[in-house]
Amino acid sequence: MSRLFLLSPSLLCCRCRYRTQLADSVSCVVRFRPGCAGQLRAAGAQHSRFYLSAGARRAVRSSGGGRRGLWVLGLGAGLLLALGLKQQYRPERCECEPEETQPLQSASHYSSAIHISRDLLQRVKDEVGAPGIVIGVSVDGTPVWCEGLGYADLENRVACGPDTVMRIASISKPLTAAAVARVWEEGKLDLDAPVQKYVPEFPEKQFEGEDVTITPRMLLSHLSGIRHYEKDPKKVREDKEKAKRRLKPSEKKEQKSVEDKEKSRQEENSTKSKDAKPGQKKKEFEHGEYYLKDNFENVNQALDLFKDDPLIFKPGTTFLYSTHAFTLLSAVLERAAGQQFLELMQKMFRDIGMLNTVPDENDPIIYKRSRFYHFNKKGRIVNCPYVDNSYKWAGGGFLSTAGDLLLFGNAMLYSYQIADLKDMSGLLPGFLKPQTSKAMWTAVDKTEASWDKDGLYAQGWLVVEQHQKYGQCRIRRHYVSHTGGAVGASSVLLVLPSETLQAPDKCVTLPQGVVVVIITNMQSVGLNTVALKIAHEFEKARDA
Repeated sequence: MSRLFLLSPSLLCCRCRYRTQLADSVSCVVRFRPGCAGQLRAAGAQHSRFYLSAGARRAVRSSGGGRRGLWVLGLGAGLLLALGLKQQYRPERCECEPEETQPLQSASHYSSAIHISRDLLQRVKDEVGAPGIVIGVSVDGTPVWCEGLGYADLENRVACGPDTVMRIASISKPLTAAAVARVWEEGKLDLDAPVQKYVPEFPEKQFEGEDVTITPRMLLSHLSGIRHYEKDPKKVREDKEKAKRRLKPSEKKEQKSVEDKEKSRQEENSTKSKDAKPGQKKKEFEHGEYYLKDNFENVNQALDLFKDDPLIFKPGTTFLYSTHAFTLLSAVLERAAGQQFLELMQKMFRDIGMLNTVPDENDPIIYKRSRFYHFNKKGRIVNCPYVDNSYKWAGGGFLSTAGDLLLFGNAMLYSYQIADLKDMSGLLPGFLKPQTSKAMWTAVDKTEASWDKDGLYAQGWLVVEQHQKYGQCRIRRHYVSHTGGAVGASSVLLVLPSETLQAPDKCVTLPQGVVVVIITNMQSVGLNTVALKIAHEFEKARDA
């Protein structure tokens, strides 16, 4: 009978019931909610008196009553007890349930933005065929949404989660830029000195017979002229010229020969057919250096890959995105700080709180590390080949989580916005000094960026300045971002600062703005546009 009345749903707490599986006695099968004991005794007494007064005597007096009558009596009493308790009991909050907290309220406030953004993210995932994708969003420094869709490991059906560790590719560049800024603030690094001051192993360079100088500042803004993965200077220059010509209207279209037209048509058809094939690899990932398997013991050893190669452009004149330039920058940083590059970076990660951000090394056991994928020539998802990224720690060699990158983005945003405050009372200093952050997020002349044509490159970041060209037309918002692409990985870190700092009761809280992180275990996925859309959705929800 005791088992029967204890199974009444109104008396059970699902959390407590789960925990009581290890109980030793029947009395511990279910934990009562507060106040249950008194109600149970009262209800039990009431229904027992009723049942015994009416039917118990008849059952005992019957000639064949015996044990069967007593069994029926117990069953009936148990059922009546359960019914009585169900009528009298009013649910109360169980002690094992936590009080509602602010993050839960925030999630409710942004539920519409989360719904819209999840749909956008799912569309991107479906369109590109990414096995897994993870997103993190913070508003005014507080994480409000972090979720994984799909699989971190297809073979073992391991789902993506907020703490899934993935390659962040070129988001490593803003991380390196922050470390450079700290060492510069300490007075240990001169950004305008020749790199040979710190790395004499790097040879003096010439361009078209003229001696030229490469500085750390040029390395930060991709103006050094050092090659990227394409080794042929002529081909790089030709591609650059073609890109420029595509932006200019052709002046003499009618003078084109029939042969030129036919050739152009064939090239266009060829391009379309390639794009039509699912999983067709972009040319970027056809360069052999992406798939290096050699381990480089230190950053100076990695310089051997490119230090003797000719410059593509004269330093300081032309933008050429270069991961190798950041490898040289890491060597400069290492010598200036007097500390190995990875040790310096890991100390910075600890200071910020990025405890899940580590070098992409193959030997260590890294919990919740994703596997990485790409499409083969038949358009099927396959595992990416083994690669060793020790040749490009600074430019694309780290692993991280969405949560860690949100921390970094907010640390940079805090340092940037504190420069606009006259009264800093009650506020802690930023990770970087205010003017340093302003300089990092100031666009540099003669630069460009492939993932947003409205922007220019700064120092380790793309910067889009606020601008409106015509009345009642598009208003371009100020934001900064960096995307990444590596073998089996794509990523974006985007920071959308608030247009004006809000100061409730004249007490300013920082940071103010939206930070969005998206990482996926599929290469060649453009994520900047969707990240910007998501940032605007959360800003709209915040201001609603």
